[in-house]
Amino acid sequence: MRDFELPGRSLAISRNAMAATSHPAATLAALDILRAGGNAIDAAVGACAVQCVVEAGSTGIGGDCFVLYSPGGSTDIRAYNGSGRTPAAATLDWYAKAGITTLERHSPHAVTVPGAVEAWARLVKDHGRLPLSEIFQPAIALAREGYAITPRVAYDLAGQHDTLVRDPNAAATFLVDGQPPQAGTVQHQPGLAATLEAIGREGPDAFYRGEIAAEMVAHLKAAGGLHTLEDFAAAQGEYVKPISTSFRGRTVYECPPNGQGIIALMIMKILERFQPKGGPLEAGNLHIELEATRLAYAARDRLVADMAQEKVPVELLLSDGLADQLAAAIDPARATEPLPVIPAGAEHSDTVYICVVDKDRNAVSFINSIFSPYGSGLMTRKSGVLFHNRGQSFVLKPGHPNAVAPRKRPMHTIIPGMVAEGGRVVMPFGVMGGHYQAMGHAHFLAKLFDHGLDLQEAIDLPRLFPLPGTATVEVEGRLRESVGPALAARGFKVQPPKTPMGGAQAIWIDWQKGTLTGGSDPRKDGCALGL
Repeated sequence: MRDFELPGRSLAISRNAMAATSHPAATLAALDILRAGGNAIDAAVGACAVQCVVEAGSTGIGGDCFVLYSPGGSTDIRAYNGSGRTPAAATLDWYAKAGITTLERHSPHAVTVPGAVEAWARLVKDHGRLPLSEIFQPAIALAREGYAITPRVAYDLAGQHDTLVRDPNAAATFLVDGQPPQAGTVQHQPGLAATLEAIGREGPDAFYRGEIAAEMVAHLKAAGGLHTLEDFAAAQGEYVKPISTSFRGRTVYECPPNGQGIIALMIMKILERFQPKGGPLEAGNLHIELEATRLAYAARDRLVADMAQEKVPVELLLSDGLADQLAAAIDPARATEPLPVIPAGAEHSDTVYICVVDKDRNAVSFINSIFSPYGSGLMTRKSGVLFHNRGQSFVLKPGHPNAVAPRKRPMHTIIPGMVAEGGRVVMPFGVMGGHYQAMGHAHFLAKLFDHGLDLQEAIDLPRLFPLPGTATVEVEGRLRESVGPALAARGFKVQPPKTPMGGAQAIWIDWQKGTLTGGSDPRKDGCALGL
């Protein structure tokens, strides 16, 4: 280990297959599915279903999903956008007449139609080997028979008491006598078990049509929502063309907008115009990362939206000319104020990220989220669906690309990543943590490729993040002590993060040796394991 890093967990190494998730039960479920003859897609969906049970504060069937899939490790990468849309009645005019000026978290207006279930079913149908009914068995068993709360889940529950107690169904499911349970407490979700069984038996129609959909619509309508059965029946994700850029001699792939993967690529393009000096945690290197992030996020908040309804200037945002312009705006000695206007053309929220590589080297980069910890806090009684609050990413400003509109998808923070080298995929990877994710991708890859760290070392390093639109930087403890004063002298306002800063998983494919190497973030409870 290097002298700047305390000893941490070891890398996982295997020959045949590997899964890395943020919960041990999910990693084990993925391996069991692979042993049963499933492939990487089957294993990722099964692992995610488990996490919807055991890590419900981070993900759920009431959330959204984005996926990058590489068949056989090829660069013929399939991207799937499984993010949900607003109800057909959601217009700016309606909100204005209703006197709604802010989309509150604990509100049906923060809930778009969940896209995850449709995405899972479509991906398994198109690329998997096993039926959903078999893939869901580990999750169903845990939901019905019970599961023990892990330390990070207990931490998240304690922090969300005020949200969960507002909804009687969420409180009855996740709290004990109205209070957050401790690690080791056993919980059950029989309603969710029955819902997963129905989806496994009948397919996604069991979720988007019929009794389960009727309960979801009734629950949201009772809270004042605009959702209809027609909105749920119309839910459909789509295959999209991945976007990419080169970074330090490799090709990095992301999903296109409405996700913020394009912002991760922008940060990398800016960083390419600088050569790091010294170690990975030198203040000068971190200053450049912060400034590149602040500039790229300024573009995100102005331009990134649903490309099905808005023109997003993808070519401009990934152009060398814009990268040159933004790099030139960075003063290595001072935080840039004010930020330059990008030509037209928050809070760390929770998510789960999963990567799987199977024996045939099919590689999956898979991310599923309900946005804030425990999402909106709204939960159905019988079917056990906890709704996300992704609609909060919309703005209520006429003319803004990311303004609310009927059947529209909001700007999304969740982004799966994939790296290729020499014409083959070498690493599915992802970094959780709401708004942090785009910087997290760039920060992680810079540590790997600029400083020669291994996967686990790069994941373990302390993190920092400039809150979008400000010079305020959240910095984790050890790093805040070592470089905080230097960053403050450059004009940044340094403060501790309000919550743990994200999580990460990655699997490296060594084509020459025929081995797989995995890493998983200690900020979560999970692990990487191989066969």
